[in-house]
Parts: sequence; C-alpha cells; structure tokens
Amino acid sequence: MLEVRDLHAYYGKSHILQGVNLSVGEGQIVALLGRNGVGRSTTCKAIMGEVAPVGRVTFKGRDVAGLKAFEIAKLGIGYVPENRDIFPGLTTRQNLVLGLKPGQRDGQGRWSIEDMFGMFDNLRERADVEASVLSGGEQQMLTMCRTLMGDPDFIMIDEPTEGLSPQMTQKVADLLNEIARRGIAILLVEQKLAIALDIAHKVYVMGHGQVVFEGSPADLRSRNDVRKEWLEV
Repeated sequence: MLEVRDLHAYYGKSHILQGVNLSVGEGQIVALLGRNGVGRSTTCKAIMGEVAPVGRVTFKGRDVAGLKAFEIAKLGIGYVPENRDIFPGLTTRQNLVLGLKPGQRDGQGRWSIEDMFGMFDNLRERADVEASVLSGGEQQMLTMCRTLMGDPDFIMIDEPTEGLSPQMTQKVADLLNEIARRGIAILLVEQKLAIALDIAHKVYVMGHGQVVFEGSPADLRSRNDVRKEWLEV
C-alpha cells in the first residue's frame, strides 16, 4: 500500500529525516514509535506533501513524492494531524459532511455519518451543536471521523489518544481496529506503548530522524534494550 525509501526532510538547514525506510501493507496497522522530536510527525507530513520530501514515497505503486497535499489526498491518503483540526463554527454533523469527497453522498463510501455516531455516542449527542463546544477528546474523534468520511484507502493518524481519558482511549483503539477490518491501512504515530503494541501488526521505532528498530509487537516486547534507549523517558 505504502512504501517509503531513503526519505529525507529539512526544516531550513535542519536535517530532520535522515533516510527513513518503512512500509505499510493493505489493512495493516503500523505503529511509528519514538520520543518527541525524533521525526515521527515530520515523516507523516513528508508523506502527505506538507513538508518537501527527498527520497521515494510510493502509494499503490505510484511515486507521490513531490505532489501537492490535495493531490495526494485525492489518491486516497487521509491524514489526521496531532492538532485537533476542526471547523469550530460549524456543527458536528456539518464537519462530517465536509469530509465527503466532491460529489459523494453520505453512505456511498465505506463510512456513513450514522457509523460515526454509532461508534461515538458523544458525537451523536452533540450532532447539531457547534464543534467549538466539544471537549478536546471529542474534537479529536471528530477530526478522525471527518477524515474517514472521505473514504481513504490509507490513513495516517498522529497521536490520537493524547490527553484522552482511558475510556475514550479504548474507543479510539476500537475505531482503529474497525478501520483496519474494513481494509484501510493505518500508519499510527502513538506515544502510549501499550495501546500501540496491542493493536499494531508491525512497529517501527525512530530515533534522531532514522528508523532504529523494525519488527512485530512481540519482537519489541522482547527487546528491553530498544525500549530503554529509544522509548522510555
């Protein structure tokens, strides 16, 4: 589904990504782990075209490096950034409708508004109120759900459980599993190791702009040295 090879990215003269290699298969949940500042979010932005990538980014066999973000989105890549990117003056329902592709009606893709309300009762209860009054966790859910309304084949999600209650975190985990069940591949940037290892099929650990570990969740659980050096605070 997605293959990244020798990916570099810069902020000015700062060399942030230094030869990142990773791949995500169809229907896989792949976790991208590491401490803050190691380049995980920049990797997503480079794939999405929000940061100029140097290297090869292939999506469904097509090289997308150098395309604009809206062109990449049209190819079937969704992106949920770390900041809760909502339209605060619109209602919850209107935010979801905005996620639809041009010309697409609710229910024509893999997801419908009713699917989202069925998954998150909080959103149903606030369907017709302005999104600005939603809690931080509810805004995070709304951002994820709006992205899914565009019916992507692959989605990158950056820190979806940050600041959420344990109950809401579990709902996010349930949604991620449901996304994968419907055949959508996921690149998950996550700080909570337990959640990532519980739901991911494959994990990458980043350090200093490079991938320092690749393997299964079981592999990472057995590598105390990797967790101590690159993940534990």
